Amino acid sequence: MSDSSTLNLILEAGERRRAERRTFLRSAAGATMAAGSLSLLAACSDNNTSVPTPPTTPTPSPAASAQQDLDVLNFALNLEYLEAQFYVRAVYGQGLPDVATAGGNGQAGGAVTGGRQVTFTDPVVAQYAREIAADEAAHVNFLRSVLGSAAVAQPAINIDGGANGAFTAAARAAGVVGPTGTFDPYASDENFLLGAFIFEDVGVSAYKGASPLISNKTYLEAAAGILAAEAYHAGLVRTVLYAKGLQTPSLMLAQSAGKISDARDSLDGPSDDDQGILGPDATQSNIVPTDANGIAYSRTTGQVLNIVYLSKSALVGGGFFPSGINGNIRTSANSA
Repeated sequence: MSDSSTLNLILEAGERRRAERRTFLRSAAGATMAAGSLSLLAACSDNNTSVPTPPTTPTPSPAASAQQDLDVLNFALNLEYLEAQFYVRAVYGQGLPDVATAGGNGQAGGAVTGGRQVTFTDPVVAQYAREIAADEAAHVNFLRSVLGSAAVAQPAINIDGGANGAFTAAARAAGVVGPTGTFDPYASDENFLLGAFIFEDVGVSAYKGASPLISNKTYLEAAAGILAAEAYHAGLVRTVLYAKGLQTPSLMLAQSAGKISDARDSLDGPSDDDQGILGPDATQSNIVPTDANGIAYSRTTGQVLNIVYLSKSALVGGGFFPSGINGNIRTSANSA
């Protein structure tokens, strides 16, 4: 079976598995909106003799909350487009089909620059890559199905490892390569893992940071499920990088991961949250980056965009998204 046929089968199987879940989510969202409307009607009823106590802080209207939920889910969808295109192209040598990148309004998805099939030499890395690629493609389809006609189209994406590619820009900024060097994440198993490391930790902190912005509990539960999957992916990538670094110290994988971590930290503001994979001494790894309470850290949407735009400034595009992401949340934070 060809790689193209395999990819199509994966996408079709994932769509069938999500059919019932999609119906449930839409029903639950409708019920939530209906309940909000009924509450408003009850509050305005002439038969309601009780006097409600005014809230101490303004409460968003159901319509405003619903729109914010859609904005957050679309923000997540942009990130999933990026991850899925990277993994699917690395595994299969081709990207997502056009039907999976068009907006709910019919707008065509943006072009993808770069990306090619990796010639994996380690079967463990190859198998992990296939699993993550399937998950990320499923995340795209799932979010698109939940959003329906409100789903944004895929923005223009740069996942190139050439001299003008976003991966090279990120590696130069981190000091993984020199100021004129290039970083090709498709050149080897190890480079692929470092490329994945750039994305996965950001995805985990993005979902955790965005979760308080979601008011619909059904959407929140779905986002929590994606967060858990992304955390598994991040832990897996960090584990394999750490193990390969122990096996072949000359590859300097842990050191490169540390430089990438430091670069992310420098982009998203003054706090020192991001962590590499080395522990405090040679007897301990740092596979799970947490605070003193063992809790994973969060990033705001603006901080996430600082990293994927590769800039400390408040911008609406750059780096892996040359023209910015699509939707209402699209400006990076001023973290200079």
